Amino acid sequence: MNRSTLTATVFALATSSLPAQVSLFGEVPDYWNADQFIQPQELHFAHLRQLTFGGDNAEAYWSFDGTRLIFQSTNPKWGEKCDQIHVMDPFAEDLQGNVPERISVKGGRTTCSYFLPGDSLVLFATTQAAGPECPAVPEHRADGKYVWPIYPTFDIVVSDRRGEMRAQLTATEGYDAEATLSPRGDRIVFTSMRDGDLDLYTMTPQGKDVVRVTNTLGYDGGAFFSPDGTKLLWRASRLKTPEEEAEYRELLKEGLVMPTNMELYIANADGSDARQITKLGNANWAPFWHPSGNKVIFASNHTSKRGFPFTLFMINTDGTGLEQVSFGDSFDAFPVFSPDGRYLVFSSNRNNGGTRDTNLFLAEWVD
Repeated sequence: MNRSTLTATVFALATSSLPAQVSLFGEVPDYWNADQFIQPQELHFAHLRQLTFGGDNAEAYWSFDGTRLIFQSTNPKWGEKCDQIHVMDPFAEDLQGNVPERISVKGGRTTCSYFLPGDSLVLFATTQAAGPECPAVPEHRADGKYVWPIYPTFDIVVSDRRGEMRAQLTATEGYDAEATLSPRGDRIVFTSMRDGDLDLYTMTPQGKDVVRVTNTLGYDGGAFFSPDGTKLLWRASRLKTPEEEAEYRELLKEGLVMPTNMELYIANADGSDARQITKLGNANWAPFWHPSGNKVIFASNHTSKRGFPFTLFMINTDGTGLEQVSFGDSFDAFPVFSPDGRYLVFSSNRNNGGTRDTNLFLAEWVD
């Protein structure tokens, strides 16, 4: 599909119900400031906006009304030493010289934020109960293996937009994080170490009626409910040999997990009928549902023999129709569709001036 065909397709799909800040006709609004960083093969991106400009920015999720993003950032220019939670307007705010609204004002490290219905309350995981300092980052391993820390002091809390805590949803010993909410607003899915392994659980928005939904040894995390709330999508590592199992258990004792071999799974919301939808090898992760509920978008390095780059792919929920979405020799991950499906926000190393900065980008999406 060439660019003229793309424009015609967008025109055919557009309707008069487009929000005021978007115009697919005539002059392109100034906020699409990064069209030049769209790769020629990235035909799903009609326009591109760079949202952040420095630091490490990731896991941006939409408000229910589709007007705000909540995200985590470690940006030294914003006075941050570890991940903190911010909210921004992706269509109007200019973060080149401004600091967005900060939600995590109580200290500690924070992660995995999400809006609650009504958009006045948010949930996220925080280590603040263990103190206001950022927990230590794992030292570089002598064996060179890439690991993620799973801080045992993470618990899931609810906060208002001023950063005032309204509720603590988890209080068990060990890691509780990676929480997201069903579009129905009735259940939260999260990852917990409460039973000795990294498994998925669901609970009510009040932290009640906790139900374990995965039971296989290995990391289960990064889960999302389907658009109709009936299914779950997540990333998982499955251990194939006694040696892999022993290594996994040993890393857990150190508060670590090695996310280099993961595939995607779908199940009913209660965990039944779980099935693997990717068999690509390497790390397939950060999945999110396409608004149709029939496809998922995710990040993967399965085409790489050196572990890099990570690019975006889509696949049907039955495991067919794999399609590459983003291109380049860097890092694209954490793709998330807006509630109406018109936009995709994701993290990327593009246009970082050769630094290690990972910024948020907003794409106007074309199916």
